[in-house]
Amino acid sequence: MLTLCLSLLLLITNNSNNSQITDKKEKVMKFFIDTANLEQIREANALGVLDGVTTNPSLMAKEGIKGVENQHKHYIEICNIVDGDVSAEVIATNYEGMIKEGEELAALNPHIVVKVPCIEDGIKAIKYFSNKGIRTNCTLVFSAGQALLAAKAGATYVSPFVGRLDDICNDGVGLVAQIVELYQTYDYKTQVLAASIRNTLHILQCAEVGADVVTCSLSAIKGLLNHPLTDIGLEKFLADYKKVNG
Repeated sequence: MLTLCLSLLLLITNNSNNSQITDKKEKVMKFFIDTANLEQIREANALGVLDGVTTNPSLMAKEGIKGVENQHKHYIEICNIVDGDVSAEVIATNYEGMIKEGEELAALNPHIVVKVPCIEDGIKAIKYFSNKGIRTNCTLVFSAGQALLAAKAGATYVSPFVGRLDDICNDGVGLVAQIVELYQTYDYKTQVLAASIRNTLHILQCAEVGADVVTCSLSAIKGLLNHPLTDIGLEKFLADYKKVNG
């Protein structure tokens, strides 16, 4: 009897460990590119690591995309390039306006995630969209309290702005870590999307604290490839090959 009990305990422990290993393997940080530039999106997508795109009114203006109709066409073009979520931001700051714009954006393509600012009417709009099955990205998040409200309202993503917090001598990555821990404690399904990523170090730091997504420039993503020892090693390998093979 004792032997049977020990065998069952061992089986349960092994299954539990295997389950934990599987869970760890399933959690993969996603890479989004933060731009409205189609060529950069195509280049990032060709790299094979792109999971989605985030945009905002400033990025649209940078590309010279004027007028609602042209912006909608541009969003559709982006959705045709990537096989992942594309955040499209509302311009309105009142509840009714956000609902109207958000529903129009969501109807453009199934990949669209409606981006809503973390203000009072924004939280109300997120709750509305959540009830309607429309996915949302709560943006301009600078505190754990804001992130908590966004998750409670049913946001798909919450976007803490790492770089902008660092700019005012606050700990942007620390906020990401705080939100990740908070969501794990209460089992919120909202994904932590680290935004305002300024460099490759930010990407690695956000990965270390468990961010679900980072959204950043193409240069920051490609910066992860760079290491002087890789360049030196490759140069030596090629030089040695040339000595033997001419």
